[in-house]
Amino acid sequence: MRRRLRPILLLLAIATAAVFAWHAWSSGRFVTEVRHDLRTNGIWIQHGWLGDDKWFDRNRRERSRFRNEARIRELSGFLAGHGVRDVFPHLCPCNSDGRIAPADSLQTERFLDGFSGFRVLPWVGGVLGVHCFPESAVWRKSFVSSVVALLGAHPRLAGIHLNIEPMPGGSEAFLVLLDELRQAVPKGKIISVAAFPPPALFQSSPDVHWDKAYYGQVARRSDQIVPMMYDTSSRSSRLYRYLMRVWSVQVLDWSGSTQVLFGVPAYDDSGAGYHIAETENLRNALSGIHAGLESYRVLPENYAGVAIYCEWEMDRSEWASFSSEFGMSR
Repeated sequence: MRRRLRPILLLLAIATAAVFAWHAWSSGRFVTEVRHDLRTNGIWIQHGWLGDDKWFDRNRRERSRFRNEARIRELSGFLAGHGVRDVFPHLCPCNSDGRIAPADSLQTERFLDGFSGFRVLPWVGGVLGVHCFPESAVWRKSFVSSVVALLGAHPRLAGIHLNIEPMPGGSEAFLVLLDELRQAVPKGKIISVAAFPPPALFQSSPDVHWDKAYYGQVARRSDQIVPMMYDTSSRSSRLYRYLMRVWSVQVLDWSGSTQVLFGVPAYDDSGAGYHIAETENLRNALSGIHAGLESYRVLPENYAGVAIYCEWEMDRSEWASFSSEFGMSR
């Protein structure tokens, strides 16, 4: 009888220890950690802030909401009050021939007038294999030329924010594209990259995760890395906070001296299996990031803050949570 009970008791002991460890495990910190707010955060914003007339016509959107100096000043003042410095106005998707989505010249200058003191980096790119073909030298030439033309037409733009999804880890074509952008864009302009998070045990597909070696290769060719730390499909808040804690340290360590903003979720996408809003939200993301940053005695020099995805889905309660959890509004 004792022999029969022994493995059962052992399994019970292991199970009890596992349950205790799960509940005791500190996967994140719900705190207001002011020292983590460097007032150099980022945010992805809507297409209408720079978009041309055809975009408004195709999408049946009202121009007056965006082409309004008072609204632009209101937005810039609000974002500045929440510690945002970098804004990524949507200019996607590009055409399949490589030309980026057109901006309205007058509106772009109007926007830059209202966002003096910010770094404005148009968000360019699209879906790999639909809009973006970085393996094609012809496509890359067209894409790079249109980026250079945009920056030349509007010298106050700080650079560009490149987002091609999915972008498999190890893609040599993407590295070539970054090299060609670096050679072509005016000196001093920022190349920011919407990156993918490190691998996780339950989700390690190279299509949506980059390993240490690839992070290093992309970082060396970029001025800023913005990992999109969401779409994990996780239904466990504790597990998601744990991922944020681990990923934040890995990305900072793997990116060398390249600046890092952690991309955090503030959107719903109801019904999408890749994103569970009850789990992947600002509160859990910031909690995990706080825990990761607390592992450093001194914050790494390449850490700049967080980037919110996205401005058009942020509501009052989310801004309040953002302020209370990150210590931004002061």
